[in-house]
Amino acid sequence: MKKRFSDEQIISILREAEAGVPARELCRKHAISDATFYIWRKKYGGMEVPEVKRLKSLEEENARLKKLL
Repeated sequence: MKKRFSDEQIISILREAEAGVPARELCRKHAISDATFYIWRKKYGGMEVPEVKRLKSLEEENARLKKLL
């Protein structure tokens, strides 16, 4: 079963990692793959929740505009 994480949850998990919690432990605790964790860290690392929401909004808008072409 696929589970979607909210922006707040993703940022919270990344903050735990920044606080020194090992990535493996976080992945087990939140039932995510190592790959998912590292993708999130690459994409959202250092961002705050409003920034992540803005990024997702822009990505959705870009996808809609590309479909129009």
